Amino acid sequence: MAGGGQLADGSLADGRLAGGSLAGGWLAGGRIVLSGAEGRHAATVRRLVAGERADVTDGNGTVAECVVTGSGPDSLELAVLSVRAEPPPSPRLVVVQAIPKGDRGELAVEIMTEVGVDVVVPWAAERCVAKWRGARGERSLARWRVTAREAAKQARRARFPEVTAQAETADAAKLAAAASLAVVLDPDAAASLRSVPVPGHGDIVVVVGPEGGLSTAEASRLAEAGAVSARLGPSVLRSSSAGAIAAGLLLSASGRWG
Repeated sequence: MAGGGQLADGSLADGRLAGGSLAGGWLAGGRIVLSGAEGRHAATVRRLVAGERADVTDGNGTVAECVVTGSGPDSLELAVLSVRAEPPPSPRLVVVQAIPKGDRGELAVEIMTEVGVDVVVPWAAERCVAKWRGARGERSLARWRVTAREAAKQARRARFPEVTAQAETADAAKLAAAASLAVVLDPDAAASLRSVPVPGHGDIVVVVGPEGGLSTAEASRLAEAGAVSARLGPSVLRSSSAGAIAAGLLLSASGRWG
């Protein structure tokens, strides 16, 4: 892709790697053959042809800058020109997202991934309308993870976000207690998010409650774990958009958007 669009998924499960391995790293002068879904997309949808530039990432920070050398109906051959590695982000941004109803959860994951969130934690808050149980919960989690992967490729991220298993309030409290900064978004909070000092290292944990807000027990549990309450602005945002807005403000304040 001219301009360097990233094609491979986090494990290169849809492609074959020649001239090196994920464990040993990509080597300049090596060759990558993309097949399966990734190869078909590159060859038939994006219509990449010999001579065009394309980047391939493992989703863990390594990017191979390549040039297309050949293509087939469902495969793409690339020559590796150079390899670069992006360091782990600091501070790391974790969003504990109360599970919204319908497809708003996938929308939230998509936008947070594009903004730069590093970890998304689906949270079974007390007032969540949507409930993840059994096979339905597994399918919902799988959709969130696929959404994160596809959004990361679209955003040309070298590091794909992690979408964890569903968390309970006790899990959210543990994350808050271990963080360098933990913030609970609350439209009625006295302090604005912009007034909260942002650390330059460690984890920043943002807790986004459901549309009905946090219960008294949840708010107390998170406050006891060291989380502070902060509002985003004068208007009340949906649960599905609040995390992305907060992430943008915090990434800017931390210098990661510098």
